Amino acid sequence: MAAGGPVSGSPVSGSVVPFPGAFGAQTPSQVGFDRLELQRILDLYGRMVAAGLWRDYAMDFAREAASFSAFRRAAERPQARIEKRPALRAKQGMWTLFGEVGQVLKRGQDLSNVLSPLERKLLKVVED
Repeated sequence: MAAGGPVSGSPVSGSVVPFPGAFGAQTPSQVGFDRLELQRILDLYGRMVAAGLWRDYAMDFAREAASFSAFRRAAERPQARIEKRPALRAKQGMWTLFGEVGQVLKRGQDLSNVLSPLERKLLKVVED
């Protein structure tokens, strides 16, 4: 056998198989929240729980969107749903806040601005 030739029984292939996800060749199989986004959402959730407004939450991760739903009670519709849909980034903004019956309350590029209607519920007037 010649030096550098194929070893008996080893597969030899003329094609190169790229590493999965290399060079952005594939789209992600699901959309998710990054660490800072999730921290911001869970911070709001914790304050709403402390105020007695929310008791439970659910997260859903799909190919097109990721959503965070907050519930007053586990057996009912979510009081609020925060959705991240990256395909709408250049159009209406990738963040959407939905109300209890599914109405769009706010849309935008910045998560903080989209969460602002929920944070207003936490404000209380303090008298001197």
